[in-house]
Amino acid sequence: MEISVTRDVFRLAEVFTISRGSRTEAKVLTVHVSDGVHRGWGECVPYARYGETLESVEAQIAGLPADVTRAALQGMLPPGAARNAVDCALWDLEAKRAGRRVWELAGLPEPGPEVTAFTLSLAEPETMEAAARRNAHRPVLKIKLGTPDDMARLEAVRRGAPDPRIIVDANEGWSAGIYADLAPHLLRLGVALVEQPLPAGEDDALIGLERPVPVCADESCHDRASLPGLRGKYDVVNIKLDKTGGLTEALALREAALAEGYGVMVGCMVGSSLAMAPATLVAQGAAYTDLDGPLLLAEDRDNALTFDEAGVHPPSAALWG
Repeated sequence: MEISVTRDVFRLAEVFTISRGSRTEAKVLTVHVSDGVHRGWGECVPYARYGETLESVEAQIAGLPADVTRAALQGMLPPGAARNAVDCALWDLEAKRAGRRVWELAGLPEPGPEVTAFTLSLAEPETMEAAARRNAHRPVLKIKLGTPDDMARLEAVRRGAPDPRIIVDANEGWSAGIYADLAPHLLRLGVALVEQPLPAGEDDALIGLERPVPVCADESCHDRASLPGLRGKYDVVNIKLDKTGGLTEALALREAALAEGYGVMVGCMVGSSLAMAPATLVAQGAAYTDLDGPLLLAEDRDNALTFDEAGVHPPSAALWG
């Protein structure tokens, strides 16, 4: 089998800002696996927050044996972007060899569309209000916060979009004190969920803290090994394939999280439809879906995912799986 990696860049429709910085493009790695007859592919987004670079992830993939199997891969690479792209490419290859869809191979029901959040990037309150007004027709808005001035931003978004459910993502930007001060206002403004309010290494402060709005673990939750450390702190876990290391672990994490009583959110990095395609399978029936990456792009893959009033639709076989 041959494994190859290419770098691809997708321009964003507009500057995307979170508390850790801004970007104007999505830089991704595309992995192709071929047995000489069939060819599968997958995408990952190396993430600096987790110590990943395009170069480091390429090196991890380059170190794999050509005959790697999906089962063996789980022990050869740690959870992260490299394993994700290879795992998803191997799933795609298996589906093409079998002439069946990935959901069938995984023993899952046939997937359907899932309503997805649409993300508003961090900006000045008046800018976020205008963005909220433009997207007020969407059922769920996710807003990036994580600054000392978040209350004004949150109020502005709610003025611009009175009706949608709101997810707040602080990207580790708050302290326990800030969260406690904001929590009543989050409830008042109809916020449905708060993602990762505290830094992952400091989230013990959530133990015993009143959580009137459910709190979701993002940076604190990578794979099943993360679950014991979340007890008493979080109500929901955000499953992202670039954190779990692929669809294989993402499905296992979903099952384990639900068994332990957590709600499930399925999220994404900023990538193309190819990166979102496997995640649509994990998102089936999830409490929250945040797979809007392609909606933030100015350009996308051929045979891109369909987004409409029903939400994000599963991929066609021409795209993946």
